[in-house]
Amino acid sequence: MITNKNRNVIRWIIIFSSFAIISLILWNTYVFFQNFKAEERAKMKNWSFAQKELSKTQDLSSDVGELPFEIIASNKTTPMISVASDGSMDYRNIEEEKAQDSLYLLKLIEKFKNENKPIEIRYQDKVLSTLYYGNSPLLNKLKYYPLALVLIIFLFGAVVYFFYRSTKNAEQNKLWTGMAKETAHQIGTPLSSLVGWAEILKTENVNAEYIKEIEKDIDRLKTITDRFSKIGSLPTLEQLDVVEMTKSSFDYLKSRSSKLINFEINCPDSEITAMLNAQLFSWTIENLVKNAIDAMKGKGNLELNLNATDKNVLINISDTGKGIPKNQFKKVFEPGYTTKSRGWGLGLSLAKRIIEDYHDGKIKVLESEPDKGTTIQISLKTL
Repeated sequence: MITNKNRNVIRWIIIFSSFAIISLILWNTYVFFQNFKAEERAKMKNWSFAQKELSKTQDLSSDVGELPFEIIASNKTTPMISVASDGSMDYRNIEEEKAQDSLYLLKLIEKFKNENKPIEIRYQDKVLSTLYYGNSPLLNKLKYYPLALVLIIFLFGAVVYFFYRSTKNAEQNKLWTGMAKETAHQIGTPLSSLVGWAEILKTENVNAEYIKEIEKDIDRLKTITDRFSKIGSLPTLEQLDVVEMTKSSFDYLKSRSSKLINFEINCPDSEITAMLNAQLFSWTIENLVKNAIDAMKGKGNLELNLNATDKNVLINISDTGKGIPKNQFKKVFEPGYTTKSRGWGLGLSLAKRIIEDYHDGKIKVLESEPDKGTTIQISLKTL
């Protein structure tokens, strides 16, 4: 118990530490992005200052040197549009073919307004032109870096989760297999003895009906042993009549259950064939029926309805028991889930494995309401 508690604490520490590291990386990326954006704005302000100096030169016919020209020529990445007071436009770092379309330039201006605040170039309290500029290609790439980082972390987390889950399932499967095979082995010894005792009773003039019932239960124990021995190995499927197999399992439990339970089965008269393993399929039906009986505490109505669609056969097992909360519909099929004081909670989990893993079908809680009952549905592909 202490070990499990420590593992949970360590797990939460790792989760919170990972979250803190991710948050720190994203925050630093955001700060770097803003700093880089501020540097680009400073460059644009220098460019606008150089443009203003050139305007002074045109008015005063004086020489301002090569610096303004070098500053203007230095911008080779940031897309920009300069709109003069008379409406004429000058642009840089924009595709020449697209720039010939004035509507395209107007759309770019609106886009640049959203990305960066325009810079007015003034001289003697007069607006000579307005500079609109967008983010450079490097800044645009950097903008998506946090998203890429989060995606990578998410994918890495998904890989770790699925690895952990597959490892856990493998451990559970190994436990089930070992437990099932050991159970089959343990049943085998007294079963052999019972067969011998049944033969002795035949020579002691015991009522033949008693011996017949004993032999039925011995055959049942053999079937159970065979079922447990098949857990962990790939079962052999054969073409069988689903109606006959379901009726047989249902009737067996009906004859051995409380008379306070009203059993009802509705099946078509015609044959419905599917690929089944007889022992495992009958085990599933019995598990579901037994669960329904336990949910009703030995008193109520139990109904089985079997219907065929174009490609599937649907088996609905309904009871009038205590029901299942809606948030537990999927959880009831997890190993270890049980509401009973006894049992390991493997019945529905094994049923799910038999139907979905071995028979390529589906099993689910179709509907349920507390204190009114539950309907569990099995869906199998027909031939």
